[in-house]
Amino acid sequence: MKYFLGIDVGSSKTHALIADETGRCIGFGNAGGGNHQNIGYDRLENVLNKSFEQASEMAGVSASQIAGAGFGAAGYDFLSDREGHLKAISSLKLSCPVEVVNDGFNGLFAGATRGIGVNVTAGSSNNCRGRNKDGKEGRIVGNGATFGEYGGGIEIASRALQIINYAWINRTPPTLLTKILLDYTGAKDELELMEGFSNDYFHLAPFLAIEVIRIAKEGDIAAQEIIHWSGEELGWLAVSVARQIEMENEEVEIIQSGSIFDAGEIIANPMREIVLNHCPKAKLIRLDGPPVVGAVILGMEQVNFDGYTVRDIMVRTAKEIVK
Repeated sequence: MKYFLGIDVGSSKTHALIADETGRCIGFGNAGGGNHQNIGYDRLENVLNKSFEQASEMAGVSASQIAGAGFGAAGYDFLSDREGHLKAISSLKLSCPVEVVNDGFNGLFAGATRGIGVNVTAGSSNNCRGRNKDGKEGRIVGNGATFGEYGGGIEIASRALQIINYAWINRTPPTLLTKILLDYTGAKDELELMEGFSNDYFHLAPFLAIEVIRIAKEGDIAAQEIIHWSGEELGWLAVSVARQIEMENEEVEIIQSGSIFDAGEIIANPMREIVLNHCPKAKLIRLDGPPVVGAVILGMEQVNFDGYTVRDIMVRTAKEIVK
């Protein structure tokens, strides 16, 4: 029996998954965020080892038994990042072929037919990666607002702060968004709120996007505008990468992965409108299963094992153990 390892290294959490050659997922482990830009390579090693040890123990499979391993890592953005990641991965003492890619590919491999198309991730922040049938890849920078890439949790929270300020200075009408940030920070009023963010003793968090989505669904106009904007921005990420891989006029699959898409149609509709205006044959698909399945498929690819023949089994059994 052959066994394969996949590790999805995110900015907020890390998942490790072991599956056998039938597609049955038999081991799972989790740890905190492993983005080297946030925690450094030494702590990335710790995250990898913690998650793998848990998965290995559950599966009863040792490092020497792994036939192929794939790693999709947040923060793996440029070739200059490769050496540091491979060194961290080597601490697992695997004897099999391994590959590391940006974590934006996890959703693509896990959700698109044969791993071909575009994956848009909207979680703590945003990301977008694509691949066509000839292996040509497309990408965004993946580092958020600095490069004008929006749509994830922290970008939604940042936009909410801007709108709260607009309401405070009487540029726009009052909004329930103000109460959300007052409650979150403990500030007594808007002046103290702005002072706290200006002097860097208040900090935004991606989970605030959940509250913005909630009051948007309850009818707050400012929150609705933010979520609509977020959906459009995610749509533009998909269009951009589809153009890069020359699939904008094909029946390109656009995978939607990440917790922000749990908002449903309130964010999916504006995204769909942008995508279909520019990629009229596109098919938008909500990822049904853990992205770490894509990392396992990447590991399978390293030994020429066709993971797509067992992907459905992997997705089904992964749902039973991934927490």
